[in-house]
Amino acid sequence: MVSDSLVSISELNFSYDERAILKGINMEVPRGQLVAIMGNSGCGKTTLLRLIGGQLKPTSGTLLVDGQSVPDMNHKALYAMRRRMGMLFQFGALFTDISVFENVAYLMREHTDLTEEMICDMVLMKLNAVGLRGAHALMPSELSGGMARRVALARAIALDPMLIMYDEPFAGLDPISMGVIGQLIRRLNDALGATSLLVTHDVQEALQIVDYVYFVSDGQIVARGTPDEIRASKEPFVHQFVYGEADGPVHFHYPSAPFTEALLRERADG
Repeated sequence: MVSDSLVSISELNFSYDERAILKGINMEVPRGQLVAIMGNSGCGKTTLLRLIGGQLKPTSGTLLVDGQSVPDMNHKALYAMRRRMGMLFQFGALFTDISVFENVAYLMREHTDLTEEMICDMVLMKLNAVGLRGAHALMPSELSGGMARRVALARAIALDPMLIMYDEPFAGLDPISMGVIGQLIRRLNDALGATSLLVTHDVQEALQIVDYVYFVSDGQIVARGTPDEIRASKEPFVHQFVYGEADGPVHFHYPSAPFTEALLRERADG
């Protein structure tokens, strides 16, 4: 029987040498859903995407994609699995010395035996889906930040992937571009029948488009739920993060001795 979850993670741990990055992660990503992974910088969100994509191997635990154990795949099997994944990197990561058209065509030439005529048709179709068919001849340096992110999105869906992963897709965008990218992510996920994982700091934008949210803090999942459940959460870290409060579990002040004590010591030393 086919599992309802495209990605299934159980008791996943990952460490760099002795430094634990992820600790006992349990996560299910249902097929067809758009799921966000949120948390403060350095909590392990991008590391989780790299583990799912097979760039890293977990220290322990289970990680299944479409019922297959990613850490146990050989090179050939992992290469085949990655053909079924799309990735939008932070800031787009377009190839700067080739055109918009060639950026989107790259994966088709790398992974398929399609004729040039078919590649041309598919590239223009993907660019049309993100509203940039007319920009196919431009170079990345001629694009605005929002346009570059849309080209990167067209490249991510070039092979109609079963799983699309987004690493901070809203970073550095103005509010209009952010809204456009957010709605494109939602529409393309539904139109392609894909499953999407979205790593982001942009809470309010993400909560408008996702089906479910996992909150990560210090390498552990501290909260999970629908957007409405996350907005109403009483968990101190989640509430602070969602509403952008200066103080809470994440402190504004770096740990130090009381200020008056430090001043008195400074005067005594002076």
